[in-house]
Amino acid sequence: MDHDLIPIFAIVALFIGLPWLIFHYVTKWKTAATLTSGDEKLLDELHDAARRLDDRLCTIERIMTAENPNWRQQCLPGRDNQRLLADGE
Repeated sequence: MDHDLIPIFAIVALFIGLPWLIFHYVTKWKTAATLTSGDEKLLDELHDAARRLDDRLCTIERIMTAENPNWRQQCLPGRDNQRLLADGE
């Protein structure tokens, strides 16, 4: 009688247990890969902060240029000045 149950358990484990285990972890993996509402909110806040910092940097550069048009050349001494200025402007 014991020997009759072993093949039944093996077949059940192979055709029911193994697919269930695989589908269970595939589902867990897919739900873990999505963004939660908290993640989306944090990304929006970081994007707004980056935009504000970029606006502030542009404002500082305009003020510096108004006070001293050659401030970039003074901040970047050396031969690479002209290349950096050409790339940046």
